[in-house]
Amino acid sequence: MIQLRFESTLPVPPEIAWGWITEVHSLRQEMRPWLWMSIPLGLRNLQDVQVPPGTPLFTSQLWLFGVLPLGTSKLTLLALEPGKGFVEQSPMTGMRLWRHERSLQPLQGGTRVVDQLTVDPLLPDFIVRAFLQLFFSSRHRVLRRRAARQAR
Repeated sequence: MIQLRFESTLPVPPEIAWGWITEVHSLRQEMRPWLWMSIPLGLRNLQDVQVPPGTPLFTSQLWLFGVLPLGTSKLTLLALEPGKGFVEQSPMTGMRLWRHERSLQPLQGGTRVVDQLTVDPLLPDFIVRAFLQLFFSSRHRVLRRRAARQAR
């Protein structure tokens, strides 16, 4: 089992950060260049999909660098609290468990974004841990750059 935590402080209010973490175009930008995932046509925001918690929203194809197929993820939200965060626990190729908790914490003059991962991979832990470190560190850099541009 791998457990990782990533956090960034953004100089934007939680409402702005919330829009970024639920809007499909922003999510895809955040994942580049490492990962590309398919999303149903017409879906613009995760909040637009009304399904009971624990029911898959859709099945997504995953590609490393947008070209190497990695498998699928049945994107499943256990919780989605507007303005506060979400808990995703999705059945995913290559994982016995994939759990991603993302929370927004209001701060004086900004927002702290925290990603907590718990994964049980089928591949060797050291490979998956290294990839997740690179991937989520990159995601947080994208968020910090976007926030810095917004704050100007």
